Amino acid sequence: MRRAMETSGTRSPVSRAILAAVLAFPAVFAWTDYSTRAEVVDYINGLVAAHGFDEDWLLGVFEGAEKSGEVIRKITRPAEKALAWHEYRGIFLTEKRINAGVEFWKAHAEALDAAWRRYGVPAEIVVAIIGVETFYGRYLGSHRVIDALATLAFDYPPRSAFFKSELTEFLLLVREEGKDPFAPVGSYAGAMGYGQFISSSYRNYAVDFDGDNRRDIWTNKTDAIGSVANYFARHGWKGEGPAAVRLDVRNDRVLELADTGLDLEHLVGELRRLGAVVPEAIGDAERAALFTMELAEGKEYWLARHDFYVITRYNRSALYALAVLQLSEAVRSGHEDASRQ
Repeated sequence: MRRAMETSGTRSPVSRAILAAVLAFPAVFAWTDYSTRAEVVDYINGLVAAHGFDEDWLLGVFEGAEKSGEVIRKITRPAEKALAWHEYRGIFLTEKRINAGVEFWKAHAEALDAAWRRYGVPAEIVVAIIGVETFYGRYLGSHRVIDALATLAFDYPPRSAFFKSELTEFLLLVREEGKDPFAPVGSYAGAMGYGQFISSSYRNYAVDFDGDNRRDIWTNKTDAIGSVANYFARHGWKGEGPAAVRLDVRNDRVLELADTGLDLEHLVGELRRLGAVVPEAIGDAERAALFTMELAEGKEYWLARHDFYVITRYNRSALYALAVLQLSEAVRSGHEDASRQ
C-alpha cells in the first residue's frame, strides 16, 4: 500500500499508451478490463488530480477489478421494491432471527450498554440493525467490494454517479486504513461488515469502539456495535416515544397523504382532521408521515415519526424501517424474558 500514499502528477508512458489505444480502437478495448476503458482512465486522472493517488497503483486496481453480472442482477430487484410488507416482514421476523438476537445481546451486553451510554441509542435498535443486515454476522456478503463498486459505477447507468462517489470513498478508505483493495468483501452494493456500511458511511461513522486503534467492522463486534450506534446518533436519534404507531383510518380522504415519501411532510393535526386516529399523546404540531403496509389480506396504516425517519437514513425504505422496529421490539421482549429466568 506504500504506493497508494504517493502522489503523482505526471502521466506514465504506460498509461499514455493505454489511453491512445482505447481512443483509437474503442470497440476492441471496451470490455478487456476496467483499466483500459476510456471513462475509467478519465476517472483515474480525476483521482490523481483531486486526491493525489499514485496513477500506476490505480491502474493496477482497475486491472484487477472484475465486472459482475450477478451484482447487476441483484441490484435491479431489491427486496424493498419487489416484496409486499407481509412478505418482507416474514424474512426478518422469524423465531430463529429473534432468538439469535437475544443471544447476540447477551454475548455483547457490555458493548451494547456502553454504546447506549455514549450515543443514546438503545441496544435493541443496534441489535436489530445488525440482525436485519447480516443475521448477526452470519452473512457478511461474498462480493469483493472493488468488483461491486466498479461494476455499478461503470456498468449500471441508473446509479452510476452515486456508485462512482462510493468507489472514490472506498479507494480513499483503503488508502487511509492501509488495506489491500482486493481484500474487503461485502454485499452486491458494496456494503461492508456487521452493519453493512457503504464506504462513505465507514469513513464518516465507523468508530474504534474498543480502543485498539483500528476500526474493524468485519470481525470486531464491539467496533461494529459502536459504529451502528454512532451512525444513528449522528443522524439525530432522539428516543422520544415510539418511532411508529399503527393507526385506524376512519375516512379515506387521509389516504391521499399516505406513501408520499420518506420525509415527514405532514402535520399530525392535519392527519387527524382528515380521518386518522392518532393517539392523544402525539401533538398536532408534530411532523409525521403516513404509510400503507400491504398484508396478505388487507392493509395496515402506520404513522412514522422522527426516529422512523432516522432509520430510513440507514436504508431508504419504509419496509426496512418497520422491520427493524418490529425486530427490535421482539428481541427486547425476548431479552427481558431471558433476564427474568
